[in-house]
Amino acid sequence: MAIIDGSGTEVSNPASHNASSATADVLAAARSALAALHEVDLDGVSDDELSQAVMACQELRGALEAAEARVVGEWDRRRTWRADGAKTAAAWLSSRQRLPIAEARRRLRHARLVRRYPTVADAWAAGEVDRSHLTTLFGVRCPRTQEAFDAEHEDLLDSARTRGFADFKRHCDTWTFFRDPDGAEQDARDDRDARELHLNQSIGGMWFGRSTFDPVSGDIVAETLRMIEQELFEADWAAAKERLGRDPLAIELGRTPAQRRADAEVEMAVRARTAPKDGRRPAPLFTVVVGLETFTGPILELFNRTVITPGTAAGWLAQADVERVVFESPSRVIDVGAQRRFFTGALRRAIEVRDRTCFHPTCDEVPEHPEIDHIHPAGKGGKTTQRNGRLGCGFHNRWRNHHPDHDHPASPDLGDPDAGPDPPDLD
Repeated sequence: MAIIDGSGTEVSNPASHNASSATADVLAAARSALAALHEVDLDGVSDDELSQAVMACQELRGALEAAEARVVGEWDRRRTWRADGAKTAAAWLSSRQRLPIAEARRRLRHARLVRRYPTVADAWAAGEVDRSHLTTLFGVRCPRTQEAFDAEHEDLLDSARTRGFADFKRHCDTWTFFRDPDGAEQDARDDRDARELHLNQSIGGMWFGRSTFDPVSGDIVAETLRMIEQELFEADWAAAKERLGRDPLAIELGRTPAQRRADAEVEMAVRARTAPKDGRRPAPLFTVVVGLETFTGPILELFNRTVITPGTAAGWLAQADVERVVFESPSRVIDVGAQRRFFTGALRRAIEVRDRTCFHPTCDEVPEHPEIDHIHPAGKGGKTTQRNGRLGCGFHNRWRNHHPDHDHPASPDLGDPDAGPDPPDLD
């Protein structure tokens, strides 16, 4: 800002000059520090130190992004970009920083919002959350939910700080459902209406496709493809083993994973056309969880933890199978009802529904081929009971057996008084 002295002469503002100089000095120091980090010899760093460095870089990245958002927010507030003739701030960023316009708009949106929610800015600067968390967190804020978001966003922020990303996303979806049920149903209908499939043949005879599915339809298609792809993988593995006389490497199989997926889609179409007339159409399975309303609320979700609305579920009930799972406490399954077809192993199903994801803290995906692991190994007297079982992916089930010193506790804790007695054997 300029200052006019007594003679009418414009002179510079010392305070403004000092602030500008300090900003330049800080940025220069940051560049120097990052350059030094880039030159660090990592060969001599121990494994533990390297893991600590990875986490420290995450914190630094958050701090840098938060600082950038603070600067961009002030630059946007002053509308500085207008001096260059840009139509919008996003257009200026996109042009000057060679960014996709969508990314420029996202950065501006975050910069504007963190000015309004300082606790989010603080968590970002501390490296406790990153931009992906902000995209999800602010994604639930809309005109219909703004008042509730202003009052409750710190609860969602705590979820981002403490939970795995999949659980945090589920928390946000659940929060949206309760705060804006009509909007959630409309979004679900929009998702359903957005389904599409394009399959076109090129001049050269090749076929190119693109598809979009709603959560339920997509899960049906993806699971069927995975099942057929697994069959093809086993066939490729057997053929390569016979050819080589040993267990093959992945690169020695007859098809790449992408080729197997393509062949699986063709096989799915072939099977659809050759299905017997009296065959039964595959049906989605809806699990109705009873007794947890005060703990989680009346939420519907697919087994892969995708939250869906009651309206979405209702549209599929005429085609779906339904099973009942009754909880007595947050982790104690006391009954698993019968499906209308081919359901066995109630104890296994109880553990699958209770745990949903692999027991290992770094693995938050629903296992494609889940295994039930004995918390206390069966070879050491562990019982095959609900309290002593936990869901695991094949990798971490094997990993646990080879790394007993790095085992992780299951949920529920074996000492949990709410766990109650072992469930009856319903098999």
